[in-house]
Amino acid sequence: MQVILLQRIGRLGQMGDVVNVKDGFARNYLLPQRKALRATEENRARFEKERTQLEARDLELKKEAEAVAGKLEGKSFLAIRQAGDTGQLYGSVSTRDIAEIVAAGGFTIDRRQVVLDKPIKTLGVHPTRIALHPEVIVQVSLNVARSEDEAERQARGEDVTVLKEEKVELDTFNPDALFEEEALAIQRSEEGTGEPADKA
Repeated sequence: MQVILLQRIGRLGQMGDVVNVKDGFARNYLLPQRKALRATEENRARFEKERTQLEARDLELKKEAEAVAGKLEGKSFLAIRQAGDTGQLYGSVSTRDIAEIVAAGGFTIDRRQVVLDKPIKTLGVHPTRIALHPEVIVQVSLNVARSEDEAERQARGEDVTVLKEEKVELDTFNPDALFEEEALAIQRSEEGTGEPADKA
């Protein structure tokens, strides 16, 4: 289906571009969200008539987004979640969760403005992008932890999962030392009695 974009949409084009999109994408997203119009002659004429107003409105929204971006850029937000010993979350942190956490921090955003490349399913500090406007994208960090104490440790760069502690214990364990001690014990017993230890 051919549509006329009413605003800039990443990977599709700029305002006023006529692009081909899949029918479902147009019917379920672009048209109901008023981000595009069907590319008919009537709609093209209507768009050209309203183009100046649309561009002025877009510029105003961009300025507002840039003002918010100055305050939001680089902020850190905390998400307390239940997780296993390996750091795997019981569930995931969704775009809706992130929008609520950012809103609790004093910034009003919609869940559709949160850009996640993949779901957040582990503990740690995750960089997260928020598209305040198609041309204004800021990066915040989301600290996912089991408690506020853990969040502070993660913010300092510590790994709070149990796997690391187990790995340290394995690194300090030396199986050769165990066999050396056993060999020394056998040698001492042989020297003390003058005959092999297994015959005694």
